[in-house]
Amino acid sequence: MTPTTAAPTRVLVVEDEESFVDALVVSLEREGFAITVARDGLEALERFEQEEPDLVLLDVMLPKMSGIDVCRSIRSRSQVPIIMVSARATELDTVVGLEVGADDYVSKPYRFRELVSRMRAVLRRRNNSASDEDHPPGESVRAEERSALTVGEVSLDTARHECVVRGEEVKLPLKEFEILETLLESAGRVVTRDNLIDRVWGLDYVGDTKTLDVHIKRLRSRIELDPSKPQLITTIRGVGYRFEAPRR
Repeated sequence: MTPTTAAPTRVLVVEDEESFVDALVVSLEREGFAITVARDGLEALERFEQEEPDLVLLDVMLPKMSGIDVCRSIRSRSQVPIIMVSARATELDTVVGLEVGADDYVSKPYRFRELVSRMRAVLRRRNNSASDEDHPPGESVRAEERSALTVGEVSLDTARHECVVRGEEVKLPLKEFEILETLLESAGRVVTRDNLIDRVWGLDYVGDTKTLDVHIKRLRSRIELDPSKPQLITTIRGVGYRFEAPRR
């Protein structure tokens, strides 16, 4: 029997700078990726539907439709990994990109090896998440038992990806849900920044650590009564964060 060869990872590159596209495509193809290119936002959505890529490398500044709007549109129908790219390394760009569902964010100019490392990392995390969902039927009862996590007025059902705060359901993006889950598991104890990043983004994460701060800020805006004076998720300066356990 002839052994089957795994299909190459399909990447949709959305970029309008022609000289930048040429060099990037050649380099990514050398790494074994199969590349499709879109040069504006509308074409990006068309190509996404046609090609069904495994990953999207998405520039923020695009003709016809912004990368932010493209990301929002893709995320409304798919959980495919998206890495956003921008020449403007402002915190606002990062916040907006992550808020609309990007998995990671890189700023131009970047080192090619770092970009590839991030691409492989988000693909690996997505594959691991899919594998976790395919547990044997015999484990279903034990999984249900582990799924409930409640501290004070905050409850998570990890099996159903549901969050309830003060009796009201709160919709959380995946990364914010995973951060909250990690903090709840260690309620009353400090979780270091490094441990949070390792747990949520993986041991091989090479991005900017301010990504964590952005997600914490967004999470607080959803679950705190007054996000400017957080009472649930507190900052332990120079160390990390703590979910405050209710006092008995």
